[in-house]
Amino acid sequence: MCLLAAAPLSLAQRVEIRTAPTWKMPAQVDSNSPAFWRGGTFHLINSIGSSLISHGGDQFSLSTPQPVHINSDTHFPMWIEAVWQDPNGPLYAWYHHEPPGLCPNSKLTAPEIGALVSTDGGNSFTDLGIILSAPDPIDCSAQNGFFGGGHGDFSVIPDRDGAYLYFLFDNYGGDVSTQGVAIARMSLDYRASPAGAVWKYYDGGWTEPGLGGHLTPVFPAAVAWQSPGANSFWGPSIHWNSYLESYVILMSHSCCSPNWPQEGIYVTFNPDLSNPAGWSPPGKILGKVDYDAGFYPQVLGINPGETDTLAGPIARLYVHGRSDWEILFWKDSPPPYTDPDPNPGLEQDPILLLPLAR
Repeated sequence: MCLLAAAPLSLAQRVEIRTAPTWKMPAQVDSNSPAFWRGGTFHLINSIGSSLISHGGDQFSLSTPQPVHINSDTHFPMWIEAVWQDPNGPLYAWYHHEPPGLCPNSKLTAPEIGALVSTDGGNSFTDLGIILSAPDPIDCSAQNGFFGGGHGDFSVIPDRDGAYLYFLFDNYGGDVSTQGVAIARMSLDYRASPAGAVWKYYDGGWTEPGLGGHLTPVFPAAVAWQSPGANSFWGPSIHWNSYLESYVILMSHSCCSPNWPQEGIYVTFNPDLSNPAGWSPPGKILGKVDYDAGFYPQVLGINPGETDTLAGPIARLYVHGRSDWEILFWKDSPPPYTDPDPNPGLEQDPILLLPLAR
């Protein structure tokens, strides 16, 4: 194993990317792939317009993925991008939905974010409806190749006090000053009835409704997504790093031509989710990968109980469902570090493709 990158990001924080034996998620990936533990078993959901779930002892020993069943097809195609296992039983999840047919003679859409709940460990879900939507009408002249507006490509995490669930998402429409990576939150008390309970961060406060409200981006776009030369961070994947005692976001940076070209992957830190101004300046940790577009960076922690939203000093770094790396988080000294890979050289069956969306 060799050192690929070492990026000092503050006086007390540093990230290292090290090459490791290649490992792939068991199904095709087109979003953040959330993970959770239930009954001592690790579960992973992969999505590409519909979703599959697999389980096993850890991320390296997953079963053949099985289709996730949703009680309604109203919000298909659907990408399940985040989950939270309630200690009291239900599994809550959140999805990215792309409504079809919004622009005549065009595939442009404007995504929305909705909520789900499962009582059988993620095998099936009940749709709780859309909870985050944009205030601006779709711009059917947008030239990025995919979106004419909307909110999507997100992740969700509870704060350490168990008071709120925080949503890190992208705003693709409206004036350029409102585009980029944004944040909203919802009291955990409303997790079972979330419609109307999400509030966006706007102008210094959590004052705008999730459905149709305005926002102030945490990481503003440099060039609007309507432009063929869009220049913005997007696709934030957040986790709590127990070693750093800080929240960490990995996100992609697209620049500067249509169809989401990947310039690099960046990291940013903040110990306090309630302070959107507290995120550190993004630092580049990885350039464009060779094997595909390089979207959807995320971690999967390697220890029992760790997931895509919880990791320690060392985790697996995935990009578009494939991991060629470990990611190490430093304070002011090297992190605890032992075996570079729990299963070095372990072979894996060919990737399983998801069925087409309904």
